[in-house]
Amino acid sequence: MIDYHRIYGLRSIVFRQSCIYGYRQFGAEDQGWVAWFMIASQLGRPITIYGDGKQVRDILFIDDLLDAYDAAFAQPDKAAGRAFNIGGGVSNVVSLLELLAFIERRSGSKIRAGGADWRPGDQKVFISDIRRARAELGWSPRSVVPRAWDFCTTGLKRIASCF
Repeated sequence: MIDYHRIYGLRSIVFRQSCIYGYRQFGAEDQGWVAWFMIASQLGRPITIYGDGKQVRDILFIDDLLDAYDAAFAQPDKAAGRAFNIGGGVSNVVSLLELLAFIERRSGSKIRAGGADWRPGDQKVFISDIRRARAELGWSPRSVVPRAWDFCTTGLKRIASCF
């Protein structure tokens, strides 16, 4: 898309999005893992943890992603032809085991989780570098990891009720 902007003048913006979670998300094991953990815990389905579960990701609540889009659209001359990493950044890092432990505490139920070998290509640590979005768009996530915990509490049953 950046090349289309450069070559053809197409006013495009690239967002490299990382670990988005939120309302109405029907997560699966590979995509939408935060929602999947919540849904599986409510439905009593087993969760597979690949590797040691200590791998960390930055997570981003959907409302913050929408704010990023608004920031880019409000400044098209500044944003066009640019790529931005859009994720939770260093303030919103959580491990798989931390999320499971939180859900168990909040739900009062033990989650059926099993282990499996590391998968090829799985990264042990991924944290989006959101400095460009902050500097050029004036955007940064307003929600922090505790928002995920609130979402688990309020949104969990609502998501599971869809199954």
